Amino acid sequence: MDIETGGPIVRATRLCKSFGETRAVDGLSLEIAPGERVGIVGPNGAGKTTTLLMLLGAIEPDDGTVELVGCRLPAARSKAMERIGFAAGYLPLPDKLTVIESLELFGTLYGVADPRPRAVEILGELGIGHLAGQRIESLSSGQGTLVGFAKAVIHHPELVVLDEPTASLDPDVALRVRDRLEWMSSEHRATLLLTSHDMREVEELTTRVIFLRAGRIVADGPADSIVADAGYPDLETMFLAEAARLREKAV
Repeated sequence: MDIETGGPIVRATRLCKSFGETRAVDGLSLEIAPGERVGIVGPNGAGKTTTLLMLLGAIEPDDGTVELVGCRLPAARSKAMERIGFAAGYLPLPDKLTVIESLELFGTLYGVADPRPRAVEILGELGIGHLAGQRIESLSSGQGTLVGFAKAVIHHPELVVLDEPTASLDPDVALRVRDRLEWMSSEHRATLLLTSHDMREVEELTTRVIFLRAGRIVADGPADSIVADAGYPDLETMFLAEAARLREKAV
């Protein structure tokens, strides 16, 4: 289905993925409409990153189907990725290139007609224009996270997928990234899909939260609604209670 006709920008149906004896994702289905801001949360081992990577076609599910921006994966993954940006701290960048060279490379791969001015623009917007000439290998962890974010949004994607978007960032820099995401959502109606262990960040950035437990969706809706239904005052308390429950079960 083409999203221009009103279909979802993300559709997953009965996704399953196991690693050895461990069932990471267990029959997960979801749809995300254009312009939504969705957070996938849950304690370690809940299946968040595995779900994101299957939604992006980076790993294939054992069962189930995925459609992104109207494209069925894996056959049309290359076409879909032209309209999607993905950033995560564990994604390597070409460490022998300078920051500007790296962004030019990715801009070209994403089909940006003249990537250097766009790269300069996004670096300036993120307050890291001074890093343009530095080699990737010389960057701190936080600087690398920012450059990875710049790479993800250089082509004005319709869907931005972020795994721990502000991990390793100082609070003021994390605020800069959140402000940028808010702007992309409000001004360009970009769809946001993210995971984070920072529940306050999730509450601030998203309009919908999907809470996972053992690879299954156990709650789905606005943060205030799901915490109220579960009997908690806020998302962080719900998250901590779930993590404690899992620790007790493991003992």
